[in-house]
Amino acid sequence: MSNATLEQRMTEVEKAVRELQEALLSRKPPLNWLDGVIGSMKDQPAFDDVLAYGRTLRHADRPTGDGA
Repeated sequence: MSNATLEQRMTEVEKAVRELQEALLSRKPPLNWLDGVIGSMKDQPAFDDVLAYGRTLRHADRPTGDGA
């Protein structure tokens, strides 16, 4: 450990905290990841097949309604 006094060390810590706070305040908010995904597959031919397959699976889990 260095020979710095407690006051000097506290001054350095306070400076570092101030710099971190300023860095956080200047950051832009993160982009919504969903905005980057929505519509990204619409021009893919297999996408319609994937949607149809998912729809088939969801409907397969539904009761038939015949009371059996």
